[in-house]
Order: sequence, then C-alpha cells, then structure tokens
Amino acid sequence: MLYFRSSFFYLFYVSTAFLIGLLGCIIGPFLTLKKRIKFLSMWPKFSNWLLYKICGIKISVLGVENIPEPPFVVVSNHQGQWETFYYQYLFFPLTTLLKKELLLIPVWGWALWLLRPIAIDRGSPRSSLKKVLEEGRSKLKKGFVVLFFPEGTRSNPNEVRKFARSGFELAKRNKVPVLPLAHNSGSCWPAHKFLKYPGNIILKIGKPLKKITSTIDAAKNTEEWARKEVLQMKNLN
Repeated sequence: MLYFRSSFFYLFYVSTAFLIGLLGCIIGPFLTLKKRIKFLSMWPKFSNWLLYKICGIKISVLGVENIPEPPFVVVSNHQGQWETFYYQYLFFPLTTLLKKELLLIPVWGWALWLLRPIAIDRGSPRSSLKKVLEEGRSKLKKGFVVLFFPEGTRSNPNEVRKFARSGFELAKRNKVPVLPLAHNSGSCWPAHKFLKYPGNIILKIGKPLKKITSTIDAAKNTEEWARKEVLQMKNLN
C-alpha cells in the first residue's frame, strides 16, 4: 500500500510541478515579483494537500505567534524536500538560498529563477558568502524574509548537523531578527527516498533572536535548540 500511495502521490506531484512551472514561465515575466511568488505558491499548497489525502501525512505547526513582521531571517534544520516548499507559503514574501544547479532543471528551474532566489556556487564558498550578504541585504531592505538551511545539506531523521553562521551574520549586519525553526519531516518524507510514511510532521517555530552580538554563540545555541526539539518530536511520534 505504501508503494501504491507513494507512486500515486508522485504522479500528481511531478505532473503538477511541470504544469505550474510552465504557466509560471509564460505569465511570470508579466507579473511583479511578489505576484509571481503568490502564483507559484499554489503548487506547494496543493502538494501538501496531496500528502495528506494520498499519503496520510498531517502537518502540525507550533509557535505561529512567534513569527515577527518582515523583514527577518529564517534558519531551519533540513531533513528532506517537504520544508523546501512548505516554507514558500508559510512566509511571505520569501526568498531562498539555494545551489545554482537547481535553476537548470527544465521548466521548474526556469520558473524558480523568476522568483529571484539567492543562487550560490557551493564550490566557491568565499564568493558565495559575499553574494549571500550582498543579495540578502538587498532582499531584507525590500521587506523580504530570507530562508537559510544552515546545515548545508539534508540530515537523517532525528539528527541535526552543525549550523553555519552565514544567516546569523546577515541578520546581525542588517539588524533584523532570526526566526529559528525545527521539524521532523524526515520521519514521513525521508531524503532521497521514494516511500512516504503516514504520520505527523511537526514544525516548531521558536522565539525570534532579536539582537545578535555573537554569530558563533547564536549559531551554536540555535543548533542546540533545534537538536533538542527534534529529539522531543521523536518521542511524540
């Protein structure tokens, strides 16, 4: 049954991604950036509905009252694909830090480019950091939320890797809050795995860090908070 449900999910997931990506490429250039974001966020919403209806995956969000007014920086642990699209409509307007290779994906990558993400070259960390700080500053000045996955790659369920400091540095330089997030999406949608498992994805929104004096301490403390929250979620499922 898991194979059937997962196959059925991917049938709609991939086909609708292609369709909305194609429509985005056609009408996106005639829309403002924020309207493009609104339009393309229809697909993430539909995908979450599919997860619930087909795969039996529910979403619980805790701490919504902690979300400040934009602009601010979001830092989140990274376990799979779910969080990459769920955040696209949880926060508005949002810009994402991502690897530039994603923009080369036919149709969907082209539509993603129209959202003007901060695309970096992981092979050049120094130039990437400079680009993050420059483009991130510009986005924050325009009232955007900037999303970081400070682990740099996906972690296994119930694990949290070391957090990089770039997101905290961006927030410190521009005097905006950092909003920490922790979730257990990998328990239902494991990274690079075909099967989707019924269950409850829990997303915990922590209290914002309103003033950062040390990016080292901020990254370490947020990493420890995320690890603690993820382990607690393991006991709940």
